[in-house]
Amino acid sequence: MRFIFKTSYHQDLGLFQDRQERNWYLALALGLLLTPFVLPAYLGDLSLMLIFGLCGVSLMVLVGYTGLVSLGHAAFLGIGAYTHVYFSQDLALPWVASVMLAAAVTAIAGALVGLPVLRLSGLYLAIATLAFALIIQEIFSRWDSVTGGIKGKAVERAVIFGYAIHEVTFYFLCLGFLLAVLWFTRNLLRAPAGRALIAIRDSELAAQSMGVNLTFYKTFAFAYSAAIMGFAGALFAHEVGFLAPDIFTALLSIQFLLMVVVGGLGSLHGAVFGAMFTALLPVVISSVRDSLPDWLGWAFGFFGTDASSAISAAVDRIVKQPGLEPGILGLMLVLFILFEPRGIYGRWLKIRLYFSQFPLYQRPTFTQKKSYMKSERFR
Repeated sequence: MRFIFKTSYHQDLGLFQDRQERNWYLALALGLLLTPFVLPAYLGDLSLMLIFGLCGVSLMVLVGYTGLVSLGHAAFLGIGAYTHVYFSQDLALPWVASVMLAAAVTAIAGALVGLPVLRLSGLYLAIATLAFALIIQEIFSRWDSVTGGIKGKAVERAVIFGYAIHEVTFYFLCLGFLLAVLWFTRNLLRAPAGRALIAIRDSELAAQSMGVNLTFYKTFAFAYSAAIMGFAGALFAHEVGFLAPDIFTALLSIQFLLMVVVGGLGSLHGAVFGAMFTALLPVVISSVRDSLPDWLGWAFGFFGTDASSAISAAVDRIVKQPGLEPGILGLMLVLFILFEPRGIYGRWLKIRLYFSQFPLYQRPTFTQKKSYMKSERFR
């Protein structure tokens, strides 16, 4: 088992605990740089995974670190996407300027949403943000001069400083945005503002008694989370190539919430793991969907040709149902909530601790304490 001894205050200011952790992250960065050349056929899926990583960090700041549940982040993604396309194509502004304006407009929208719902929490806050998402989707459908209405709006290829962005370049652009947002958010969470957000999550009453301005920091959390969604929306517009109101539905907001829960609440690592799970699971399902009937037909071939063909045909009908992917996502969410509430990152911490303490690992190390609802704490 490895212990980290700190000999100066400067070690607390570093992004990495020690050299070993820094080397692991450098190896990960090298792998990310080589990925588009090793897997060129999956560049679109990898870019979408990085964009979902931005969405995961955005929602993690609000849900995982501030304790405010939102079901309206698909609306913020749509605001960022449509704003960027309007400024870059309709007004012909430079690409970088339109991205910054998209983030600014989305941050203002997040602050305007955060102010009226400051007194709400839990289920009521989720319902309020869901209502906001439905209102914004209706605006997308009817504001023809900006969004194109229900007909949608085509998105041109990104051009930065006169250079057209192709698939490989766009992948590195998304990677750069994700790393920059992770770096900035990591530092923000270690600053007084980030500690105030965590204090609000743990106990609003205790945070207020310590002098934390709940109104300011809750509004700030909404605005900062929405600003990150604005960046993600600008990249998402170029990734999908065509914007339509039916993309930014409540189902997409639920998918974002599922992403951070499965990844692991209260961790930036969990946001990235959840994005990988959400973006790559449909790719895995589609790959398995094509090969599973043939594989099962071969596996059950000893029952005879007729039985094998019947099994293959039945499985083929099941796996080609249109609701298969949402059903699997929902099933995975239920399984994580029941068996691994800490998400993928929590499971990874358990595995890492097990091997670091083997053979002295104790099972009760991660035993959860009994949790109480707010109404039960003062009995």
